[in-house]
Amino acid sequence: MRIWDISPKKLCRNHLLGEHRELHAIWAILTENKIGYSAHPETIRWRGKLKALYLRHDKLVQDMNRRGYEHKTPLLKALAKGKCKQGEYVNSYKEQIEILKSKKCDCKIC
Repeated sequence: MRIWDISPKKLCRNHLLGEHRELHAIWAILTENKIGYSAHPETIRWRGKLKALYLRHDKLVQDMNRRGYEHKTPLLKALAKGKCKQGEYVNSYKEQIEILKSKKCDCKIC
């Protein structure tokens, strides 16, 4: 489970769409008090930051649309409360870059 802190424009198809699915899972956990993965570090870092998570979703959707994907799963904006910026990280930005490089995928990571 991961929400990248890297621009969606740099993510390959698999990582872009995978993050979108995982973001929806985290959103459901935090807004519907679901139990699955509620103790996962990636979920924990978004507690109190639903507005930031909502904004990340917007960025993902913009890039999905740019690539020609049809987005059909909007988030409820009324639930987007809390901080609008994410300042906690499971892995630093630099570590995230290295993780993506090691995957040998089509992400545009230098």
